[in-house]
Amino acid sequence: MPIEKIKRNYRKTKYILYKETLVDFKEHFWAFLGSFIGIGLMAYMQSKTLLHSDVVFLIGSFGASSVLVYGAIQSPLSQPRNLVGGHLVSAIVGVTVAKFAPDILWISAPLAVSFSIVLMQATKTLHPPGGATALIAIIGSPKITMLGYWYVLYPVLSGVLILLIVALIFNNMTANRSYPNHKKYHIIRKRITDKFRNSSS
Repeated sequence: MPIEKIKRNYRKTKYILYKETLVDFKEHFWAFLGSFIGIGLMAYMQSKTLLHSDVVFLIGSFGASSVLVYGAIQSPLSQPRNLVGGHLVSAIVGVTVAKFAPDILWISAPLAVSFSIVLMQATKTLHPPGGATALIAIIGSPKITMLGYWYVLYPVLSGVLILLIVALIFNNMTANRSYPNHKKYHIIRKRITDKFRNSSS
């Protein structure tokens, strides 16, 4: 029954939000550290390659992704598939719309966001900051809009991979934190860790 499924998903979401918002100073510490290092790495790369006026590495949607990936790590919307897929799908949509309707902002902006939502839903990669990634391809600085489809690889894919790698490290530093919430990943990770331990001993 669809209603039962909706109720079950609602209860699950309510539990995840409750769990993620409990006052736990250790959790807050790791969330802070992970987001600080993830965004910090991108800012460092930015400062070494481009002028401050041409901020390409740091797009606004990465800040929103950090909230999910480091602060709500059990949320279905913060999982690697959603993080990477959501941004990539949205970036491709944003650039494509910008090419077909570059000068009609009142059409291109809503089209980019709306198409990105539908495609993220269709590909099961829904990630709310993806909407902003699509929008930035339309309303970003000339430096961003001139990138064309390179925008998908740089800064979107490069930035997302930095966030993901940092999340995989810092979201698994303690027994209480486990990211992603896919069990297969942790089984494979345990096997690899055990192999390294056995080979070094």
